[in-house]
Amino acid sequence: MKSDSVKAGTQQAPHRSLFNALGYTEEERRRPMIGIVSSYNEIVPGHMNLDKIVEAVKMGVAMAGGMPVVFPAIAVCDGIAMGHIGMKYSLVTRDLIADSTEAVAMAHGFDGLVMVPNCDKNVPGLLMAAARLNIPTVFVSGGPMLAGRVKGEKKSLSAMFEAVGSVAAGTMSLEELSEFEEKVCPTCGSCSGMYTANSMNCLTEVLGMGLKGNGTIPAVYSERIRLAKHAGMKIMELVERDIKPRDIMTEKAFINALRMDMALGCSTNSMLHLPAIAYEAGVDLNVDIANKLSAETPNLCHLAPAGPTYMEDLNEAGGVYAVMNELNKKNLLYTDLITATGKTVGENIAGCINRDPEVIRPIDNPYSKTGGIAVLKGNLAPDSCVVKRSAVVPEMMVHEGPARVFDCEEDAIDAIKGGKIVAGDVVVIRYEGPKGGPGMREMLNPTSAIAGMGLGSSVALITDGRFSGASRGASIGHVSPEAAVGGPIALVEEGDIISINIPENTINMKVSDEELAKRRSLWQPREPKVTTGYLSRYREMVTSGNRGAILEIPKK
Repeated sequence: MKSDSVKAGTQQAPHRSLFNALGYTEEERRRPMIGIVSSYNEIVPGHMNLDKIVEAVKMGVAMAGGMPVVFPAIAVCDGIAMGHIGMKYSLVTRDLIADSTEAVAMAHGFDGLVMVPNCDKNVPGLLMAAARLNIPTVFVSGGPMLAGRVKGEKKSLSAMFEAVGSVAAGTMSLEELSEFEEKVCPTCGSCSGMYTANSMNCLTEVLGMGLKGNGTIPAVYSERIRLAKHAGMKIMELVERDIKPRDIMTEKAFINALRMDMALGCSTNSMLHLPAIAYEAGVDLNVDIANKLSAETPNLCHLAPAGPTYMEDLNEAGGVYAVMNELNKKNLLYTDLITATGKTVGENIAGCINRDPEVIRPIDNPYSKTGGIAVLKGNLAPDSCVVKRSAVVPEMMVHEGPARVFDCEEDAIDAIKGGKIVAGDVVVIRYEGPKGGPGMREMLNPTSAIAGMGLGSSVALITDGRFSGASRGASIGHVSPEAAVGGPIALVEEGDIISINIPENTINMKVSDEELAKRRSLWQPREPKVTTGYLSRYREMVTSGNRGAILEIPKK
C-alpha cells in the first residue's frame, strides 16, 4: 500500500505514534488509508450539508474495509461574492484548491481519495487535483438546491438577480422583490439551474469520475446520503483494481464531456474548466474543437436560465445517464471507456431511459440540431470567445450595434441601471480578464440588469471577463486575448459597430485594419489593479481564457 510509507516498518514508528495521537487503532492502520476531501463550510449554501455527506462517505469506506481520514478544501460562494471585490477571489480559488489538496495528499501517503465538492470552482479545482495526483479517486458532490416557488412558478437565483433589474426599471415593487428574496433559494445545495456548479457536477459524471446521480440528486434527498455511502465503498474497489484518474480522464472522456456540455446546455464556465482539468491530466483540449462537436451534437435540455426546468426535473427525467443514452442512439459518445463505477460508459448508461421528453428532448426532436455552446472568432477576439447559444433568443443570434465601452463592471452597471443603455447597443466590459481583473470576474449583475430592464432581446454584452451559469442572453465572454495584454478588445472605441453572428461563429468590429493599427500604436498597458497578495501572484502566472486560465511560471 502507498500508505505503508507512513504506517509500516521500524522507520515509521514515529509516524505511528502520531497516528496514535489521532486516536487511530492498529486495526485501522492495517487498512488502505482513504483521504476524504471535505469542502464543508458555513458560508456556501451548496456546502452547508457536506458534513453529512462526508460522514456517509466515512461509513462507506469503513464498511468496505478502509481507513477514512478527512481533510478540508476551501470554497467561495459566487452568489455572495458577486458584484464586488469578492468576485476577484472566485476563479483564483480553483488553483488554491488543487494546490492545497495536492500538498495534503502527497504529504500523508493516501492510498485513495474521495472528493466531496459542490460549487463553482471547488468541483474543477478538485478534478484538477485528482488528475495531477493520479491516485484512485471518486467524487460525490453535495447536490443541487430545489427550485423556489413564487406565485406558483418555479424560480431560481437567476430570477433573483433579474428582479433587482426589474426594480431599477420600475416594473417590480420592493414588496415583490422581498417575496423573491424569501423564496427563490429554499434549501441547501448548489443553485437549482444549469449553472456552473451543476454543470461541473454533471460533467463529473460524464467524465467518469462520479457515480450515477452525482450531478442531479437534490441535496436534501436521502438518496444523496446513500450515494455518498456507495462512493465510500466504491473507492475501495478502485484502490484494489488500481484504477486511477488518468485511466478515466482520457482525451476521449473529455470529448464525451464536451458533447454532453452541448446537449445539456451547460454554463460557459465549463469552457474554462474542462481545458484546465485536461491540462492536469496531460490532455491538450483546444476549445476550437467545440464548434465541430456542436455542429454534430443536438441540444436536448433547456434548464434554467435557458428554460423553465430545473435540476430536480432533470433528475426525475433520468439524469445525466439518460441524456447520454439519447446521444448514444446516434453513436455520439465513446462508450468503451472505464469509469469510477468500475464499469465502462456503455455499461453505465445501458437501460437508462428518458422518463420526460419535455425535460430531455428525444434526440430526433431536439431544441436545436446544434449544441448549447458556441466559440466565436474575429478581429475582436482573434483567439476566441464563448457564448451559451442555448440561452440566446432567436432575434439576437445575429446582431449589429454600437459599442458602449466600459473599463470595469461597476461603470457598466451604473449605465445600465441609469437608463443609458438602449435597444441595439453592444455593451463592452474590458480589463476584467484573468490578468486584468485580476481574477476574471463573473458578470451576472450586468447581464441580470439588462434582462431585468427588459433589454435581454435587444442588447448584447461582450467581455474579457466571464459569466455566471445563471446569465442568459447574448452574453459573450472569455474574449481572448484580453484587454490587459493588448488584445483587440482594448482598442474598441465608443460607437464602433460590433457585428455578432453566432450561427457563423464570428464576432467583429467594423473598423479598418489601418485604424486598428493606428490605435494599437497608441495603446499603453494599464497599471495593475492589485499589486499585493495572492491576486498579484495570480496575475503574474495566469494565462488567457481560451487556455482555461491555467497557471504557468512566467518565462524569463
